[in-house]
Amino acid sequence: MTDNKWLDRWNERYSNDEFAYGTQPNNYLKEQLQKLETGSVLFPAEGEGRNAVFAAQLGWNVSAFDISPEGKNKALQLAENNNVEIDYQVGELQTLNYQKEQFDVIALIYAHFPADIKSSIHTMLDMYLRKGGYIIFEAFSKKHLDFVLKDEKVGGPKDIESLFSIDEMKSDFPEYDIIELVETEIELNEGIFHNGTGSVIRFLGKKK
Repeated sequence: MTDNKWLDRWNERYSNDEFAYGTQPNNYLKEQLQKLETGSVLFPAEGEGRNAVFAAQLGWNVSAFDISPEGKNKALQLAENNNVEIDYQVGELQTLNYQKEQFDVIALIYAHFPADIKSSIHTMLDMYLRKGGYIIFEAFSKKHLDFVLKDEKVGGPKDIESLFSIDEMKSDFPEYDIIELVETEIELNEGIFHNGTGSVIRFLGKKK
């Protein structure tokens, strides 16, 4: 079950007129998605829709979900502003009716699920990706804790368990050919809440 404080936090963040993480897509997502043949893509924890709308503009068949109704409202507004359509559901993954091997790509962009469920969410998502499909992943690494403690403007969780490591990614996605799996420092400039230097894990994997 969703923790009410967790849900309230995201609803509050997404209820402002301004977009929390901007309206432009994440750089890594943009770079990787443009290399692939268009098909169906799922965006978990998609918030206000910046990445989903970008994918739809490229011609992808886009599905997205988040626990926040406020996030969905902003995402649909952004889609309308850009004359595209996205299928956006509100709820937790286990309550949504995605089909086995439905997607060609699953894009996890700062999808920081609560620490106690993040690996089980990854396992569940794997079922919805077809063989030969891709995971595109960028999120904060465990080293990021040092960065956010120095400068809160860079954003990200402040508990180490919610952050990611290369070993965790290998463990969560074992049946993948690893095209890229790195821990790297990047400069973020995404809306109000992602600004400054941070440490991230980037993963591009192809399902065997």
